[in-house]
Amino acid sequence: SWVQGGCKCQNHSSVTEFIILGFSSDPGTQIELFLIFLASFMVLLAVNGLLILVVSFDHHLHKPMYFFLVNLSIIHISSSVAFIPKMLIIFSGGDRRISFVGCTAQVFLNFLLGGCECYSLVFMAYDRYVAICKPLRYNMIMSTSACIWMIVVSWTASSIMSLVDIFFLCSKTFCGPNTVNHFFCNFPSLMILVCDDMSVLIILAFVGSAIVLLLPLLLILFSYYKIIASIKGIRFGRYKAFSSCLPHLIVVTLFYVLAIVIFTKPNSSAEKIVSVFYIIITPILNPIIYCLKNEDVRKALKRMGRLQWSVFTMSYMMANYNVRRRQ
Repeated sequence: SWVQGGCKCQNHSSVTEFIILGFSSDPGTQIELFLIFLASFMVLLAVNGLLILVVSFDHHLHKPMYFFLVNLSIIHISSSVAFIPKMLIIFSGGDRRISFVGCTAQVFLNFLLGGCECYSLVFMAYDRYVAICKPLRYNMIMSTSACIWMIVVSWTASSIMSLVDIFFLCSKTFCGPNTVNHFFCNFPSLMILVCDDMSVLIILAFVGSAIVLLLPLLLILFSYYKIIASIKGIRFGRYKAFSSCLPHLIVVTLFYVLAIVIFTKPNSSAEKIVSVFYIIITPILNPIIYCLKNEDVRKALKRMGRLQWSVFTMSYMMANYNVRRRQ
């Protein structure tokens, strides 16, 4: 059960805080890591924030694919804000301690945002399936209300599963050194600190992985199986149809390669590096992969650039006019 400042389980002593070990403790390395992570964090926020702004303000981009892209960018920004600030504090020589509530909150957000990202990739695959296999019914199937329901379902289902995992994790007793061998709190790093029977937690981990990782992967593979089968029957436009799926395939492949390493090598040095790549590098790459050769996005960026230049010019002219009137 939840207790103020920690979790008391079966009359055992409570754990009120954890110590995050992070990477190296060398001061010189810490400064370098701080600068690298800070720069990456700012680029991540800028790239994803720009994508959200462009899609929000340009009506030409009010389409299901860009709607899911915005949701993906929101997930990436939320994930970076949840984990990177504490990492920056540690790298700058700040307090490595994190409260029990703060630690479990990070575990919850890790589950929640990871699940939402998996389901978002499924919906994006389904969007490509409908666009290629059922083009005449695309607008009816992928309506605004349908897209909103998909996002709501993904966030709701991920929240419920995350709460269940957190509930069982907090029903256990933590013992030994309260050190987290990572740069943030996640499920595997806390599981090794549990001194109770972990069979329920292990079962939960496997069931959760099957629901959050394996099931979405099967749905994505099924969508592409149907897409490939449909493309085979098309004489012209095969390359164009497949090229519209290429960014999504790259993002899905990248996501699952990283997920396999994280899942199979928990609490290892390789897993730490892959987690950094997942939290910082992937959120920067995803918008670039989707938008680099996307004509619609490039046109929208040009329109936004022209609009900003017009606003700047008008502001400059008005300022000059006011100055002359005062003279």
